[in-house]
Amino acid sequence: MKLSVPGRAAGVVVAAVTLLTTGAITGAAPAPTAAAAAPDIPVANVKSHLAQLQSIATANGGNRAHGRTGYKASIDYVKAKLDAAGFTTTLQQFTSSGRTGYNLIADWPGGDANQVVMAGSHLDSVTAGPGINDNGSGSAAILETALAVSRAQYQPTKHLRFAWWGAEELGMVGSKYYVNNLSSANRAKISDYLNFDMIGSPNPGYFVYDDDPTIEKTFKDYFAGVGIATEPETEGDGRSDHSPFKNVGIPVGGLFSGADYIKTAAQATKWGGTSGQAFDRCYHASCDTASNIDDTALNRNADALAYAVWTLSS
Repeated sequence: MKLSVPGRAAGVVVAAVTLLTTGAITGAAPAPTAAAAAPDIPVANVKSHLAQLQSIATANGGNRAHGRTGYKASIDYVKAKLDAAGFTTTLQQFTSSGRTGYNLIADWPGGDANQVVMAGSHLDSVTAGPGINDNGSGSAAILETALAVSRAQYQPTKHLRFAWWGAEELGMVGSKYYVNNLSSANRAKISDYLNFDMIGSPNPGYFVYDDDPTIEKTFKDYFAGVGIATEPETEGDGRSDHSPFKNVGIPVGGLFSGADYIKTAAQATKWGGTSGQAFDRCYHASCDTASNIDDTALNRNADALAYAVWTLSS
């Protein structure tokens, strides 16, 4: 999640090239079933992706920031997994602040192309650290959900699309570029955009975006079903990649486990953890490493993510 700094420059997109690579679909898809149940997302698999992102950062100067080798290596890792799983991947290239950035878009074949359910997260970190909670957590959970779609050979009614955004930390540059370059007709086809920016905070809260009633209810129903109270998400409003979608009238929703705001006593009573401390004391710092994750929050949010994808697309 980007810093909330008034007047911060978002960078100027000065060039764009779109590259398209199509992954082969493997295996025969099962016959469609009504209201297929979402799978459990194995938190060990999500953690494995986080370990890879940590290794990438360690090997590339300690971060995965826009325009740096660590970011490109992160995109390459995610893309390879999706290509092997049968997704059609599009690498969207742009230039901001004098450096090349990338968005990765992954489409699951099938579903009504006039009704698109889209889940996204930013893959870049700040330059100060590896960005494992912010936002390896959302990126890894979306990746594992996409791989679960492939394992199930899921045939949704609506079309499924997943996205990993570049240069969010410079002001949502990648997601703005994507939305701004959609035609009006293609914008109208996106029925839901779901955003996941920081979902494994070490002193976690359970926040649900309240921008769209249907999407909000979907997430709240999941958490109610597992006995977790939620609160409306307010800390990140205007600070993450749902904003460009919301600004052009696309319904948005998502999850958030907290950044640099302080957990209250009431929230600690409700969710556990430590009151008087930030939800993530390593927010935008060098200590946002693979150890800066609450596994329970990561697991719950990843399962809620999959539940929403399956529910909204069926």
